[in-house]
Amino acid sequence: MSDDVPDILHEQDVREVIRDEIQGGVGGEQSAAITDASEAHALNATFSDTEVEGALNALGGKVNDILAALRASGIIATS
Repeated sequence: MSDDVPDILHEQDVREVIRDEIQGGVGGEQSAAITDASEAHALNATFSDTEVEGALNALGGKVNDILAALRASGIIATS
């Protein structure tokens, strides 16, 4: 058995493709930034339905932004 490592066919080409894929990230493009969701919700004895509805709508919008970014990056399938 020889200490020489045999050449791999098209090794340099394969290395370049892998390097490009790693540097490009998933999907090749970075999605736009998504701001953090608000964590400052407090329910007290006088909370209203509109306050809760607004908080839930904001949370739903944030989840939809995250799903859109995952779909655009190819991490999850489009529906």
